[in-house]
Amino acid sequence: MSDIPIMKRSVMVLFSDSKDPSSHRVRLMAQEKDIPMEIVEVDVDDMPEDLLELNPYGTLPTLVDRELVLYDPQVIIEYLDERFPHPPLMSVDPISKARARQMLRQIEKEWYPLVDTIANGQDESEVKKARRDLLERLIQLIPVFDHKEYFMSDDYSLVDVSMSVLLWRLPSLGIELPRTAKPIFDYADRVLKRETFAESLSDDELDMREV
Repeated sequence: MSDIPIMKRSVMVLFSDSKDPSSHRVRLMAQEKDIPMEIVEVDVDDMPEDLLELNPYGTLPTLVDRELVLYDPQVIIEYLDERFPHPPLMSVDPISKARARQMLRQIEKEWYPLVDTIANGQDESEVKKARRDLLERLIQLIPVFDHKEYFMSDDYSLVDVSMSVLLWRLPSLGIELPRTAKPIFDYADRVLKRETFAESLSDDELDMREV
């Protein structure tokens, strides 16, 4: 990082965990929106003083846009979508927007914690249960993946941003989808082959798959 104080910089600064899906989706947002952003990869076991001074919770991701500091992942991605409106990644229709926000919250509060348990858990029984729960949740949604080109929408959206970073991690988490999950495979093929997705990957995330 440069010696220029974070709050004085002309570009956004993102404190990011190179393995965490919540950080990844912010990096993916930056690519989708072509947002100038300085990415600072942070060791979660050695948080820099700059981050701890800005974010009282010391959590990742943390976004700094001049005087604004955001550390709720969903708030961050919605802020970026509104701050950089082209292309729009959230419907203007109130019903569609409410459904998308509800799904985003479910992914963040229920699915990503399962990913963390599988990747970092020490209790093997808890890891197995989390792996089983995540697989079951995906299987239950197979009809939804088959209904539209993207998740619950004809257009790529914030939900796809959040879903794609999760699907990328499945092989490294030891989750193998059944053959009946073809709609998920087809969907994953569409979202994971986007050029913006490839550009969003950290070195650690590249190592999660052979590409």
